[in-house]
Amino acid sequence: MSKPASIGDIIIQYFREQGLEESIMGERLVELWPQVMGAQVARLTGTIEVKEQVLYVQIRSAALRQQLFECRTALINKLNEAVGGTAIKDIRLR
Repeated sequence: MSKPASIGDIIIQYFREQGLEESIMGERLVELWPQVMGAQVARLTGTIEVKEQVLYVQIRSAALRQQLFECRTALINKLNEAVGGTAIKDIRLR
């Protein structure tokens, strides 16, 4: 006899089947940016959006933009971990 599925698992499966999982994770990632990146980075961040698994972030400091660019692979992993899936595959810093 198999274990019954939780409501959360059923909802996630529904979103997957409807092709909405990536969109929802992208929105969640935008919400979590200040928490994941910290107050200093959040203060220097402008517009954030996810399109087709690419995170576009406006950074108001050239020095910070360069630092984030240099560690973008680790940053992608950290952000995806925060949302519990593959929300993004690349980051574009503006």
